[in-house]
Amino acid sequence: MDSTIAMFYLVQNDLRQVENLLCEEPHLLGPRSFTSLQEVRSDAPPQILKSVVIQLVGSGGKRIRPALALLAGHIYRADQERIVALASAIELLHTATLVHDDLIDGALLRRGNPTLNATWTPAATVLTGDYLFARAADLAAQTDNLRVMRLFAQTLMVICSGEIKQMLDKRANLSRQQYYDRIYAKTAALFAVATEAAGVLGGAPEWAATALRDYGERLGMAFQIVDDVLDFVGNEDRLGKPVGSDLRAGLVTAPTLWFLERDGDRRLITDILDDGHKDDASIREAVRAIRESGAVEAALEEARQFVTRSQAALELLPPSEYRDALWELSAFVVERNR
Repeated sequence: MDSTIAMFYLVQNDLRQVENLLCEEPHLLGPRSFTSLQEVRSDAPPQILKSVVIQLVGSGGKRIRPALALLAGHIYRADQERIVALASAIELLHTATLVHDDLIDGALLRRGNPTLNATWTPAATVLTGDYLFARAADLAAQTDNLRVMRLFAQTLMVICSGEIKQMLDKRANLSRQQYYDRIYAKTAALFAVATEAAGVLGGAPEWAATALRDYGERLGMAFQIVDDVLDFVGNEDRLGKPVGSDLRAGLVTAPTLWFLERDGDRRLITDILDDGHKDDASIREAVRAIRESGAVEAALEEARQFVTRSQAALELLPPSEYRDALWELSAFVVERNR
């Protein structure tokens, strides 16, 4: 966790519990046979898999998603063990999606470190991601709440269907609504389930659970728009990947979309997306044009509007230091520089 994020101090002990649970060795039950059950019990996954999981979990990130769940859960005094299990499930689900995303995108670096698929076979990488999905579901089940488990499963379906749509939307004529639908599936859905499910665990009234979901969803939309902006203007050392990586991968994100809506040079984008001209010179030219067009500032303003709407949802909730921390977190999203 980034210690500069002051709003996390309220849940710093909870986040330590999340870290411990993420690295905890799960017990797996082996197949039944004619021998005794004790003899066929498999007490742990292979050592190499355990090592990889610990490496993936500890590879960086600000733990924003579990912090959201923890802060939202404390507003309505959710049971400590259950809210920690939910927060851990949310973070592990996020980690699993990154493993599959990196494989699909052919990414060799994340946060400046080699991705799993850079050293493992595609089959081993897929299976590791699948294991993380299953482990995340197991943690969600530890909340002992059927509604939370269903929300978790529905979110996983949204994420996977969104990834398929993203693979089909690599073209220059993407609409703004299609972009919103994509980033909802990619990011906002997980933010939304983190806050809504936390409220459910705390026994929040239905209107409050809805407000928490609205807060998380709108914040997630802002978070992804800023992420997309940073791909054009961020520091490559902090990004851990070259600027313009989304364009190189064939993705239209907020700055590119806003550039096209402002009657920017469509040829620059179509040459990359439709004609496959993804050489460094073409990418640099497109990035420069987008930066100079005002599209970056327009995208950031859109993110700020989503943050304002997320804060409006918070105002419906009872005042508390945890609600204040969620407010601070929403403000941080637009100002972060990853």
